[in-house]
Amino acid sequence: MQDKKLIVVGAGPMGLAAAFHAARAGYDVDVIEADDRVGGMAAHFDFDGLSLERFYHFCCLSDADTLELLNLLGKPDAMKWVATTMGYYIDGKLEKWGEPFALLSSSKMGLIGKVRYGLQMFLSTKRSDWRKLDSISARDWFEAWSGKSVYDRFWRPLMELKFYEYADRISAAWMWQRIKRLGNSRKSLFEERLGYIEGGSETLMNGLADAIRAQGGRIHLSARASRFLVNDGQVAGVECADGRKFGASRVISTIATPYVAELLRDQSEDLQEWYRRIENIGCVCVVLKLDRNVTKHFWVNISDKRFEIPGIVEFSNLRPFDETIVYVPFYMPSTNEKFGRPDEVFVQESLACIRAINPGITEANVLASHVGRLKHAQPVYDTGFAAKVPPIETPIKGLQIADTCYYYPEDRGVSESARLAKQMVADLSKKEVQ
Repeated sequence: MQDKKLIVVGAGPMGLAAAFHAARAGYDVDVIEADDRVGGMAAHFDFDGLSLERFYHFCCLSDADTLELLNLLGKPDAMKWVATTMGYYIDGKLEKWGEPFALLSSSKMGLIGKVRYGLQMFLSTKRSDWRKLDSISARDWFEAWSGKSVYDRFWRPLMELKFYEYADRISAAWMWQRIKRLGNSRKSLFEERLGYIEGGSETLMNGLADAIRAQGGRIHLSARASRFLVNDGQVAGVECADGRKFGASRVISTIATPYVAELLRDQSEDLQEWYRRIENIGCVCVVLKLDRNVTKHFWVNISDKRFEIPGIVEFSNLRPFDETIVYVPFYMPSTNEKFGRPDEVFVQESLACIRAINPGITEANVLASHVGRLKHAQPVYDTGFAAKVPPIETPIKGLQIADTCYYYPEDRGVSESARLAKQMVADLSKKEVQ
């Protein structure tokens, strides 16, 4: 019988989807995960008795690969679609945002700026070719379409609080794709539709894990990969930090690229450099449970010099809970001194921002808080990023490497990860019959 052993490194959405499709294709799969649970950025935690994602997740109408996985797992009705709205807190005032009437009624932008801004947003949803945008910065793209004043007031604060010193380098292709994905997730021009999975992301993550095990696969938790084992240019397996070794002539790595170079430390410097050159920023994510609503919106962008927060996500306005659940993300390079501030500092700044948006909120309304940190939360998609992404098929035979930056210009997402995972397994299967 032909050896069909496969190791998947990482049990986030991409790793689990790859292992799931591989097990269905007849591979003998071992999944190696450093964490004590599956899910990666979509993993849940116990938040004051509530099972909740560590980092917020939502679905768009275009997320076909997420829907496909739910169908394959026998959970076709798990996706729930909700009419959602967006707000913008600017100059001390909360305004509705994200649809034509809101734009036209805004007091923060002149008529010409409104026309140019609206036209850019609308045409972005119709565009399909992103290659020219790859070499243009988002700043230059916005200023060319909407004007410098609109960029400075509406986009610059968001870009600088998301990417800090990298803000002026971010590719227009990445920003365009975000606009297109959300802009097309609508029932009509005036109604946005977003989705959540009933029971949260763990419904899908645990469903994939159970299906992998049911097909004979194994998932090894608290097993941090430390080295790719290579013999004469052929991958031979993976060694873990605790000394365990898993042997296989096929390995799919789905962990964040900043970790990959270390696993390749026995290989050439040129190969390691492929992965070192992809920069990431971190995220400190505050989660608050409140006994009252903050706003009626799912997402509120923020432009206020008092707060280093690009926006808040009132998650309970998408997925219903008995209490109000709010995520407050602080993006920044993990090397920034602010990244190491105590949890309580972030909680208090989050609460101060929420109280500015809704002065009726007090500390007495806070039922629970949690702070999560991730060193590599967001790839830095700078101009020309497409040329930076290494090939999935490495020079080491049998070794495929990918993470969320590999489906650029699309941003991190469960559906995009699932699509790429399926592609990697299909490419692997093609090689088996050649």
